[in-house]
Amino acid sequence: MGILSRSNKEHSPSSNDGSLESQNGTKTEYTRQAEIPLEGDHHSLHRGLKARHVSMIAIGGALGTGLIIGTGSALARAGPASVFLSYSAVGFLVYLVMCALGEMAAWLPLRSGFTGYAARFCDPALGFALGWTYWFKYIIITPNQLTAAALVIQYWVPREKVNPGVFIMVFLIVIVAFNYFGIRFFGELEFWLSTAKVVVICGVIILSLVLALGGGPDHDRKGFRYWKDPGAFNEYIMTGPAGRFLAFWSVMTIATFAYLGTELVGVTVGEAQNPRKTIPRAIKLTFYRIVFFYILSVFLLGMIVPYDSDRLVFAIKQSKQSNSASASPFVVAIELAGINALPGILNGCILLFVFSASNSDLYIASRTIYGLACERKAPRILAWTDRRGVPVVALLTSALFALLAFMNVSDDSKKVFGYFVNLVTIFGLLTWISILISHIWFVRARRAQGITDDQLAYTAPLGINGSYGALAFCILIALFKNFDAFTYSPDYGRFDYKNFITGYLGIPLYLMLIFGYKMWYREPGIRPETADLFTGKQAIDDEEAEFLANQAEKRAKTGRMGWFYRTFVSWLF
Repeated sequence: MGILSRSNKEHSPSSNDGSLESQNGTKTEYTRQAEIPLEGDHHSLHRGLKARHVSMIAIGGALGTGLIIGTGSALARAGPASVFLSYSAVGFLVYLVMCALGEMAAWLPLRSGFTGYAARFCDPALGFALGWTYWFKYIIITPNQLTAAALVIQYWVPREKVNPGVFIMVFLIVIVAFNYFGIRFFGELEFWLSTAKVVVICGVIILSLVLALGGGPDHDRKGFRYWKDPGAFNEYIMTGPAGRFLAFWSVMTIATFAYLGTELVGVTVGEAQNPRKTIPRAIKLTFYRIVFFYILSVFLLGMIVPYDSDRLVFAIKQSKQSNSASASPFVVAIELAGINALPGILNGCILLFVFSASNSDLYIASRTIYGLACERKAPRILAWTDRRGVPVVALLTSALFALLAFMNVSDDSKKVFGYFVNLVTIFGLLTWISILISHIWFVRARRAQGITDDQLAYTAPLGINGSYGALAFCILIALFKNFDAFTYSPDYGRFDYKNFITGYLGIPLYLMLIFGYKMWYREPGIRPETADLFTGKQAIDDEEAEFLANQAEKRAKTGRMGWFYRTFVSWLF
């Protein structure tokens, strides 16, 4: 994928044909043969995602079982204050990552998503490694979600009556069909599924507030009682201040993985209508949603469940075996308050969460490998789309790996599959690191080429400095997230090699893909002065102008309801 030709020539400032123009009017024209995107009727996605679809997919990707179930282990390990602080800190980190992604997406909405930004602005090797590891992550997570759905159904249908493999197959056929029906159908489905998830979380938050204020059957006004007894901070591994810090840091990693998936809105840019407006808007609203859904939830949870509760310990043990309602700390709070009917209802809500996650995970997997094929970093056949713009080959290829879910039917293979899941979770954090690096290189490139902030549709509020700080924080978490592997435990001795391997193997694999690519193609990184900031931009400009013209004709029909939704409701939904 080397640079084939370069030449300098005079060029008018208004040109926008894919070459680069510096501040002095001289233009560097170049081509990268292997990076020429595939074009044609059967290699294009359709922009069928409306603003409300993108907005709900953005928040739906961040709402999963990690919030409903995973917060229990965080609370038990660190206490309510540590959980609140860690989720707040990581929430701000996620916001910086999303702002960095939003700035690039608003300038040039690539159908290959953030893997395309890494390849264009920083180094094709980075785009190659990011794309393949991100795809690898989601072809493992998809079957894991299918398994979780089958386990949830065991709440009503025991394993002895119906084999879980039956439900796995049913769910797999359904999500493949939903993805095959086209982007408009998928967008509408995800909109309503994500809306239902938002309603459930809002209900849980309201219920938690009611219980904290003594509105439950026990009429016990708890307030901040549990912040005093057993306390706001728990200890982990060690005692004293060191133990409280280790507890806080261990929860920092749990919070990080609870937020993973928020970046999936970057995968939708190739199928979003008017992406320059819809993508930044969805990303800007992410901050308010993080505060409301995550931080407020864990804050209230710390008020209604003591971290040393015996029922919470049982729930954590259950979470390692299934994703049923019994594993949720919010169910623990409901039981402590004396409410008996809600666990079954919440179990149905968890099933909805898992189904929505598996559906969107398959979508991400298919679009990621499609984007790699468009960038000539995967077999070209994977970039083929039908007349509705569905990448059928990429979809079926990703769906084949979902058959790994049947490994969980057997107890022996379930343990092996669990190692796979632990292995790929690091790739989510590496994705954030890659997005931040791409944004740093993007800012350097546009400054070198004379593109000012006022020329961009959206700029990250903290700019390049925010990305530098977030990058340092992400690297710190990645390096020390499995620190407890080096501590003593009666279960494994002084070194937990299984935890170490599954927690860190993703990092050398990621680096091997980067350096293996560079050794094979022997291609240098991209300099800011020659980064391709314009190829494909004119087509996006034309699409945007046409879309805005059509919207202007329809604006009179929306009237006050559209204004009311945008002003008062859209931040939540």
